Amino acid sequence: MQRFVRPQLMLRGSQQTILPTAGQPCRNSISAVPCVRGRGYSVLPPTNDEEEKAMLHRMMRVDHAGEYGANRIYAGQMAVLGCTQTRPLIQEMWDQEKKHLSKFNEILGDNRVRPTLLLPLWNIAGFALGAGSALLGKEGAMACTVAVEESISEHYNSQIRTLMEKDPEKYTELLQMIKEFRDDEMEHHDTGLEHDAESVPGYQLMKAIIQAGCKAAIYVSQRV
Repeated sequence: MQRFVRPQLMLRGSQQTILPTAGQPCRNSISAVPCVRGRGYSVLPPTNDEEEKAMLHRMMRVDHAGEYGANRIYAGQMAVLGCTQTRPLIQEMWDQEKKHLSKFNEILGDNRVRPTLLLPLWNIAGFALGAGSALLGKEGAMACTVAVEESISEHYNSQIRTLMEKDPEKYTELLQMIKEFRDDEMEHHDTGLEHDAESVPGYQLMKAIIQAGCKAAIYVSQRV
């Protein structure tokens, strides 16, 4: 059973961690910003640089698409397993994804970020993936969760590295939000493993196929 190890992200040449575990202070050389779950974020800093604006819009567009797809996956799983003992487990993870999606809806609206044109496709594909995996039972649903949440966590880590390399102080709020959401996805990943994801027949093949689809969806959603 393989669990994520949460990376400690640091400034170059510094020994201080920029983004600790949620609930601890986010310290840098100038100030400390409390990491409080559920707070409101003013996440996108104002900019007149068109290249920077385009980068931030791509990030928010693909993150919104990912959270939208995750919501549809859990909806599909709930449609199949909603009357079983697995319902509370799926519902708990789905509720967190709903909060993520709500935040990205807010960000897109406030900053006039165009969502991906492929949302209708992700609507159908996400629900179908969730329902199809759930037809294999709880273990199938959890295997799907592990594959998807691992892909989303790696994607968020990539974004964190990009923002850290550019200007961690300027993007403090954005980094804090992405880091919090990434931690939630990691928890879902670990939950899936704890609930027998690896016991479903063909687990490794299933995981590889789902993650290939996730990577393709991320690539396309950034651009379309």
